[in-house]
Amino acid sequence: MSKKCVLAYSGGLDTSVILGWLMDRGYEVHAVYVDLGQPCEDQEAIRKKAENIGAASVRFIDVKEELCRDFAFPVMQWQAKYEGVYLLGTSIARPLISKKILEVAKEVGATAYAHGATGKGNDQCRFQLAAEALCPSIEMIVPWRMDEFRKQFPGRTELIQYCEKNNIPVKASINKPYSSDENCLHISYEAGKLEDMSVNGLELVDFGMCVKPQNAPDAAEEVTIDFEQGVPVAVNGNKLSAYEVVKTLNEIGGRNGVGIIDMVENRFVGMKSRGVYEAPGMTVLYEAHRYVEQLTMERELMHLCDRLAPEVAELVYYGFWYGQKMDALLAFNREAQKSVTGSVSLKLYKGNVILNSRSSSNSLYDEGIATMEGSDAYDQNDATGFIRIQGLPGRVAGKVMPRF
Repeated sequence: MSKKCVLAYSGGLDTSVILGWLMDRGYEVHAVYVDLGQPCEDQEAIRKKAENIGAASVRFIDVKEELCRDFAFPVMQWQAKYEGVYLLGTSIARPLISKKILEVAKEVGATAYAHGATGKGNDQCRFQLAAEALCPSIEMIVPWRMDEFRKQFPGRTELIQYCEKNNIPVKASINKPYSSDENCLHISYEAGKLEDMSVNGLELVDFGMCVKPQNAPDAAEEVTIDFEQGVPVAVNGNKLSAYEVVKTLNEIGGRNGVGIIDMVENRFVGMKSRGVYEAPGMTVLYEAHRYVEQLTMERELMHLCDRLAPEVAELVYYGFWYGQKMDALLAFNREAQKSVTGSVSLKLYKGNVILNSRSSSNSLYDEGIATMEGSDAYDQNDATGFIRIQGLPGRVAGKVMPRF
């Protein structure tokens, strides 16, 4: 009797090869394509390919709304960016993929979970840490960490040759063998010629969501986004679901060249790697959300959130979504976002996001207090005592240990 295995199947180069490889080793393989709103993929072609290779079943699970609502938006509300720039589009999706894979494994009676992440990357950590947190008894099959598989397929070139030999269609090619991962939040590009630091990534990559900034329209495009308790609920006055918000802003931001970055990042496993990312909709949301926070969130709470945001980014990037620390931070976030309600108008122009206007019924901005004109709302004499008290430790230390 064949041992049952569930494969996280993208239809790309690695998982197409791995599907056949697992079958050759006697596994009954159930391919699961988690629909994350991949903008550039032909799902019907992917289904047929898995069937033709010989999968015992091929399942497509739509999680676009859940991904945006329950995973991407909470991370965006934290303003969490890994190493200051990366919006975590790939990282955010991995725990959700593992959750859905395990649901299918339970349904079909599979005891093993296979994926195509390499032994050098972050995704192997994200998939496995999430899976083991949800189902500690699951057996992980990771071909790229197995000598037998790597001997047969030392690199992407051999995988591509294998697919060409077996008439398995894939997007990668010998001439342009960078790897891409996509969902409705972003598309990432790495490997191949991008491993050469002298290569201009923006010139090399054929972007799937964005036009290159220099090719964007010569006139700025205005967009308005409404938030309720930190959640984006409308674009240009139209009430939308979470996924519809992201999809709409991908279109608007993408045609204006917004959200492209090229970075060298520190992977969880230790090495530095180069990635090119495009995330037009989420980039617009991060910017708009911050402007509402600036109006509505108290100083000390905002500063605490800013100190904790890198912690959130690391947890997501490393793969610790299902853990007590992340649970606590998400619960904190729900409380912190209660006042973040308002509307922001932005202008998008050749890769730039420019603030146009902002408003909120919860605004803490008081023009009467903040004005540089004459006002009775703030007594400037009060600042004298405030500064004297704040400066007391410094004055005492300055007498004891003079600095000059």
